[in-house]
Amino acid sequence: MSFSSLTSACSSLGVKSSSLIVQLGFQTTENNKFPGAFVSSPKRTKINKFSIACSSTDPLLVKAARGDPVSRPPAWMMRQAGRYMAVYRKLAEKHPSFRERSETTDLIVEISLQPWEAFRPDGVIIFSDILTPLPAFGVPFDIEEVRGPVIQSPIRSEDDLKALHPIDLEKLHFVGESLKILRQEVGGHAAVLGFVGAPWTIATYIVEGGTTRTYTTIKSMCHTAPNLLRTLLSHLTKAISEYIIYQVESGAHCIQIFDSWGGQLPPDMWEQWSKPYITEIVSVVRNKCPKTPLVLYINGNGGLLERMKGTGVDVIGLDWTVDMADARKRLGSDISVQGNVDPAYLFSPLSAVTKEIQRVVKCAGPRGHILNLGHGVLVGTPEEAVAHFFDVSKSLNYDGSSQNHSMEESKLLV
Repeated sequence: MSFSSLTSACSSLGVKSSSLIVQLGFQTTENNKFPGAFVSSPKRTKINKFSIACSSTDPLLVKAARGDPVSRPPAWMMRQAGRYMAVYRKLAEKHPSFRERSETTDLIVEISLQPWEAFRPDGVIIFSDILTPLPAFGVPFDIEEVRGPVIQSPIRSEDDLKALHPIDLEKLHFVGESLKILRQEVGGHAAVLGFVGAPWTIATYIVEGGTTRTYTTIKSMCHTAPNLLRTLLSHLTKAISEYIIYQVESGAHCIQIFDSWGGQLPPDMWEQWSKPYITEIVSVVRNKCPKTPLVLYINGNGGLLERMKGTGVDVIGLDWTVDMADARKRLGSDISVQGNVDPAYLFSPLSAVTKEIQRVVKCAGPRGHILNLGHGVLVGTPEEAVAHFFDVSKSLNYDGSSQNHSMEESKLLV
């Protein structure tokens, strides 16, 4: 694809190209059984609350999330720590339980820092899971090798609701401890990211009893037991709000909300059964942590973009099925976006990866864009391709004049 065709591809949908300098000489990167749910270092450390006021020294990712001027798009990847990395696979052989790896402070920190040490991304996300907080408010779960997460006592009746209780953040001490250490380890060189699952997505696991392809039980509950479902979602909203604030006070610069299965709802149903609860979370967190950027990601969100913006989040995460230029046209320039390179591109020749990154960045414009994949890193992804992705991202440089004209046309220089 020629650079002129890149420009036309972006401008054809009403989004004019940004001014972007692409340097072809890439910068070099810097260089017993598990019996229970809550295992961590034996020594507990008090979590000192971090300041959440913004400043000129904020990491690049935080600035981009807020829509502040930046010199280049910051980059990180969903699932950037995981099985595609040889060092992770070696650690997993020694610690085969996923819950041990994700609920032990030392292991969380080590795994979270593996991609940081290898690639120096602009965001370091804590190694955890959206289901991690469930036992802290009364929903125990297991992870089986074949079935994945399993909840032995799903909530499907008024009596089942009695098992729920307010979230006990002490049971999540390993999360707070890990975020504090990660903040110290990366210093001001990258943003530390926390994350949570949205109420609807968490409820799908709690009601269905685990993963599902059809969501028939919870979808039928919208009609057969709407008050029961609303009660569950309201409880989850309060617990998740407190969990986000805990992560921010423990050191997270930014929080991503994963409504992973929100895209399984028709848009009008998402408007009723997911959006109000995410909006409430945003309101509560805004009141307590007004300067902390919030990202909302939904898998299969092409039909929900405008509705997602209505939740009040700072950043909309785009999956790879959404055209970046079209998303910018639909969302406007007053909100930041994240994404959205197809994860499968990382199996392509590196030259193709370069061109796709350039296309996505150009269509996103020079303000309010966090470069990412449109979904998590796929198992088997070559580490060389991941390294190349971050090298290319660091080689990009916005023309300073474009910062004041975020959607005005100018040249893409090589």
